[in-house]
Amino acid sequence: MKSGKISVHNLCFIAFAICINFIGGQIALFLKLPIYLDSIGTVFTAITLGPVYGMLPNVLSGLLMGMTVDVYSLYYAPVGMILGFVTGLVYQKYRPKKWWILAAAAVITIPATIASACITAFLFGGITSSGSAVLVQLLAKTPLGMVGSSFVVQFVTDYIDRVICLYFASALIQAIHKK
Repeated sequence: MKSGKISVHNLCFIAFAICINFIGGQIALFLKLPIYLDSIGTVFTAITLGPVYGMLPNVLSGLLMGMTVDVYSLYYAPVGMILGFVTGLVYQKYRPKKWWILAAAAVITIPATIASACITAFLFGGITSSGSAVLVQLLAKTPLGMVGSSFVVQFVTDYIDRVICLYFASALIQAIHKK
């Protein structure tokens, strides 16, 4: 499925990924989950089409959600770009399976978490629409401070979110291959 040309297939694939991101993000917001679920489509696209295409769904769904239901999504669009790019690189090189997904999730999580922790701490003072904002505020009063607490909470929640995204993406890929 990897192709250097922009095709109708790839555009439809990206549109599908945007829908998955939007629905996942809305479920997490509605239930006030400490995870985000707005990157499943991004991870799916990055695994299937590669790192360059992997950057597009989260940017576009971040713009869509940022202009409609969750303004914070707009500011975190660069995090989605990093996530899509790194996920695409990891899966081009290694193609992790089964329990290696846990290690791949850690590798994928670190660069995006650094960016999202900086955005959370410096731009929003630790307060976002996510359910994890309460944890950031509690830890900010410890010696970790705002940046440290943002990073710790973001890493834990991002890691769990990435594991879920990788498993959902793997299930979607297996379903596609069966057809």
